[in-house]
Parts: sequence; structure tokens; C-alpha cells
Amino acid sequence: MSAVQPEERLAAALARLILDPSAPPARHIAVGAASPIPAAACWLVAKSGRPVRLSLLHKRSGNPFTEGSRELFDLTGQGRIDLFFLGGGQIDGEANLNLIGTGEWPGDGVRFPGSFGSAFMYLMTPRTILFREEHSPRVLVPRVAHVSAAGVTPPEVFRRGTAQALVTGRCVFRFDAQRARFMLESVHPGESLASIRAETGFDFDAPAEVPVTPDPTAAELALLRGPVCEEMAETYPDFCARVWDRAAVA
Repeated sequence: MSAVQPEERLAAALARLILDPSAPPARHIAVGAASPIPAAACWLVAKSGRPVRLSLLHKRSGNPFTEGSRELFDLTGQGRIDLFFLGGGQIDGEANLNLIGTGEWPGDGVRFPGSFGSAFMYLMTPRTILFREEHSPRVLVPRVAHVSAAGVTPPEVFRRGTAQALVTGRCVFRFDAQRARFMLESVHPGESLASIRAETGFDFDAPAEVPVTPDPTAAELALLRGPVCEEMAETYPDFCARVWDRAAVA
């Protein structure tokens, strides 16, 4: 396997955001359930020799959370989680997330998995990277039908941080919390500003020349296909088999 896989490009893009020197340091990163690409990005950072602590809620063995999400929320409330990843059935231009569903509440529209702890994690984590592979007008909407977790809040509402960026299967957006607005940072190979606007339901800013999202370096690919895959094979066997042709750990 030599060609860069889309999942590898996304993992490398997320890793660059994690290591962004302009952002607060990510010393302790938590990854929720069923998030193989964010997990790959975190392991890429760790296997690159960066001093980072990873807590993966979905890890099958050696999981630091003996009581699951309860401990994750406790750590976050104490200010001991620096970075988390969130997605949504809908995401709008103010970085609001909808994990509830569509239609009038409670309604008979499309139902999403539920908000769970998203509102708490979004407000209590200094850095949140939004991630959703699907990039379409049904996901990236002008305004979410229901706000599960708010991208921005009034000054009197205590929060430690908000979205740093939004990474999709088509591009990377940066979020400006002061303006409550996204800026297009890069487009993945094969995409353009026009194609991103056509597939995005909300308005956003863009530079005159939009860079192309860099592919992973040779060193990053070696780590992803070697040590990172080895770390992930037990917890995400289907992902590793599909992306790296790696069988699950016995």
C-alpha cells in the first residue's frame, strides 16, 4: 500500500491541529467512543515522541477509565483534560452541534444518537476539535435544528474554550470564536473553494488562495502504518483491516 488513504490524510491534519503552537498545549487528550480517526491522530502525535497523555474511552484493554464516561467528566470538570473531539448530526456556522435530531421536538424527524455529555465537554474543555467525515449540506447547515452543544455563549456563561477547528472529509476550517465564524484553512486534494461552498450549508470566510491540505509525510505514514496501527488493532479492528489491511490482535 503506497497511495495515501483519505483516513491517513485526515489523521495527519488532526495531528497538526493538536500540535498547533498558537493553541494552548494539549498535555492530556481524551477521545470518545467510536472515533478511530481522531484516535489515530492522537497516537500519531504520541508516537512522534511528543509528551502527551492519551485517554481513550473506547480502548478495550488497559483503559484508564474504570467507570467509563463518569471519570472522563470528572477529569474534565477538574480542568485535567486539555483537548477533546466532538461531532454532530448537524453543525452550523457558529459551531453549534446537534446530536438530538431534526423536526419539531420531540417530533418524528431524523433521530441522532443523543447529546450525552457534549454540552459539558464543549464548555469545560479548553480546546475542542470538531470532526465529521461527511461534508454535505445536510450535515453542515445554516442553523442546527436543536442545539446540543453551543459553539459560543454569552459572556456571563463560564466556559474554558470552544472549537479550535472543524475537519471534514473535504476540508479544514478554523473557528474564530470572537466572530462566531469559520474560515476555510485548506481543501483536501480534488476539492476547491467552489466545491466546498456548494457542499456547505453555512457561509464562511476564505482566503484569496486556498491551500491544499498537505499529505502525511513519509515519516508520518510510516508511523501510521506501523506503530499507530499496532496500538489501534485491538480497539478498532475493522478500521485497521479496511485502512491498513491489518487483522485484529488475537
